[in-house]
Amino acid sequence: MKPLPLCLLVPVLLAGCEQPDMADQPRLETYETSAAFNDGLAARPVPEGSVARGQGSAATENPLPINHETLTHGRQQFEVFCAPCHGRNGRGQGVIVQRGFPAPPSLHLARLREADDKHFYQVIRDGYGAMYPYASRVPEDDRWAIIAYIRSLQLSRNARLDDVPEDRRPLPDTGEASP
Repeated sequence: MKPLPLCLLVPVLLAGCEQPDMADQPRLETYETSAAFNDGLAARPVPEGSVARGQGSAATENPLPINHETLTHGRQQFEVFCAPCHGRNGRGQGVIVQRGFPAPPSLHLARLREADDKHFYQVIRDGYGAMYPYASRVPEDDRWAIIAYIRSLQLSRNARLDDVPEDRRPLPDTGEASP
């Protein structure tokens, strides 16, 4: 019988060594006590200001002032991030859709006009359907500015005369706005 080469003998010998199971390592359960910390608890308190994954802003309404500056900034951000799919008018016929990508819903649908601002915030942050999440690309204040601009688009297509303040309505005879 020929002797086994040394390279075949070493793995056979090592296979007999007991290897620790990583699942059976010493550890502490959440509510156990521990001498490692001054308060004696194994569970550590959550640091102040921590935000759970997927839980960004707690605001349900747009916290930004709705003014010319906010709407201008929102329009710029909308045209960069949203218009390629939703179109510049928000009707869901952007350039990407014209090249065969599935059309997103029109932002002028009744269900989206009635949706609260938080819905739009979450969709921008987390994505929806085929829409990619923009949490890493669009900062929080920019999301709110985009939402303000989306609301202005929706109002521009669905406004009623009752939405216009009395002093800004057209005069009955001339069609001109009152001074």
